[in-house]
Amino acid sequence: MMDAVDLFLRFLQTEKRYSHHTLLAYKTDLIQFSRYVQDNGANGSLSNCTTRQIRSWVISLLDEGMAAKSVSRKTTTLRRFYRFCQQEGLIEKNPAEFLPSIKVPRPLPVFMEESQMEKLLGDKNLPDGFTEIRNLMVLELLYGTGMRLSELTGLRDFDIDYSRSQIKVTGKRQKERIIPVTPELAGLIEYYVTLRNRTFGIVDLDTLILTDKGQPAYAKLVYRIVTAALGAVSSSGKRSPHVLRHTYATHLLNRGAELNAIKELLGHASLSATQVYTHTGFEKLKQVYQKAHPRARSLKL
Repeated sequence: MMDAVDLFLRFLQTEKRYSHHTLLAYKTDLIQFSRYVQDNGANGSLSNCTTRQIRSWVISLLDEGMAAKSVSRKTTTLRRFYRFCQQEGLIEKNPAEFLPSIKVPRPLPVFMEESQMEKLLGDKNLPDGFTEIRNLMVLELLYGTGMRLSELTGLRDFDIDYSRSQIKVTGKRQKERIIPVTPELAGLIEYYVTLRNRTFGIVDLDTLILTDKGQPAYAKLVYRIVTAALGAVSSSGKRSPHVLRHTYATHLLNRGAELNAIKELLGHASLSATQVYTHTGFEKLKQVYQKAHPRARSLKL
C-alpha cells in the first residue's frame, strides 16, 4: 500500500501542483496513520483498515491533545488518499467516505490599525542604504498588495510592470494574478532595483529581493524584517508577514471594497476564505457600539 502512497503523492505534485510543504504534510499524515494501523490490526495494511479504525485514530489524536485544526487536516488527507485509491481501482470500498468532519473554530485574523501602519510607513523621506530601502520595500509590498510570503520571495524583476503600476504574482498551485499598486510603490521598487544593481554590480535577475550579501531572499529574512518593524508600532504577539496580508484585506473592506474584489486580489479560491474579514469588521463595529451607546454594557451581542 505504500506504493499507493507514492502514487498518490506523485498525483498531487504533477496534477494538482501542490507545494513541497503540502506534499510533506500529506506524506507525514499517511505514514503516521500507517504506523497506527500496524499497531492496531488490519493486518498492518492501509488497504484493510475500517472506518472504525480511522475514527479510533482520530479520537486518539484528540485525546493526546492535538489541536482540532491539525486533526481535521489529517482526516482530509485520509479522505483524499482513499478516494484516489478507489478511483484508481486499488480498493473497492472507501473507509473514509463517511468520516465525520472535525469542527474547527476559525480565529479572527490579527491585523494592524490604520494609525499603526501610518506610523510605520508614513515617513515620506527615503532611508539611506540598500538594506534600509529593501526592508521598506518589503513592508510596502506586503501591505500594499496583500501577497503571501512565498509570493513575495518568488517575485522576479520582470513581474513588475512600472508603466501600468501592477505586479504579476504566482500564487498557490502556480496560479497567476495581477495586483495593482500605487505609483509611489512602483517608484520605490524601481529605485530599489537601481540601487540593488549598483550595489552588487548586476543588470537583471530572476529574483527581485536579495539579502545583504546579494543572494535570493528567504522566508526567515522577511520574517525578521516584518517582526522588527511591527514590534515598533504594536505590542501584539503576532507580527508575521501574514498579519500584513490580513491588514491589507481588512483595510480594503473597511473602506468599502467589495468582497469579491478582495477575493481576487488575495488569490483566494473561494469566497468563504475571504468572508472571515467581514467578521473582523463586525467585531470592530461591536466595539464601537459598546463604547458609545449608553445601554450597550447591559446588552450581550
